[in-house]
Amino acid sequence: MIHQLAVVHPEAKIGENVEIGPFSVIARDVVIGDGTVIMNNVTIMDGARIGSNCRIFPGAVISGIPQDLKFKGEETFAYVGDNTTLRECVTVNRGTASKGKTVVGKNCLIMAYSHIAHDCEVGDYVIISNASQIAGEVVIDDHAVIGGGTLVHQFCHIGPHVMIQGGSKINKDIPPFVKAARDPIAYTGINIVGLRRRNFAPEDINVIQEIYRYLYLSQLNVSDALDRIEAEIPQSEVRDQILAFARASKRGILRGYEWC
Repeated sequence: MIHQLAVVHPEAKIGENVEIGPFSVIARDVVIGDGTVIMNNVTIMDGARIGSNCRIFPGAVISGIPQDLKFKGEETFAYVGDNTTLRECVTVNRGTASKGKTVVGKNCLIMAYSHIAHDCEVGDYVIISNASQIAGEVVIDDHAVIGGGTLVHQFCHIGPHVMIQGGSKINKDIPPFVKAARDPIAYTGINIVGLRRRNFAPEDINVIQEIYRYLYLSQLNVSDALDRIEAEIPQSEVRDQILAFARASKRGILRGYEWC
């Protein structure tokens, strides 16, 4: 299953039923899981740990050294989870001493020309659309959808089940379950279509809507809004998830559109 024009280091660990196309280069310290398809002209460098049943399209470069001047050649890794697709010319850099690894989760779709920088943590079932650029140490939680051409500033945190408009410039944390759009980036409602598709209960969707009314429609500052939410909205998993996210935010959560 390895084309005669591919270059595969003899010490690379290649699983069963792996396909490697012509002119692809696989370095020594690489692990590739069963059933993965690596098409032509792919470069997989030292530190790559690729799961099973992945598809990697032409021009992709996985586990290139970080574009970070603090990197001193330390041993670090780039992980790609099972069933993830990396389209044409995607780049995933490996980690630095900060976290030691870059992680792309399971069942993700990373579309063409997107870049995932050092020490990022991308959850499961994430879609990153064409030509998006994710800077270092960004965290993207499960089921987030990032529109094409999006720029994400380093250290930002994008919550689960978020939908982000293409062409966005993100410099704040994006809390769970919302839609974010416009320029500058702003809250534009909850991701109700995505939540329904993922079988969220109607009562949970109602709680999410009520929480974001406090945060974005009440004119309260964020701290006061969070206190009111905790005091006035009954405890639930989605309530606690939003509260924990907002209180842990280091960059601050995005603003409402009317505040911009």
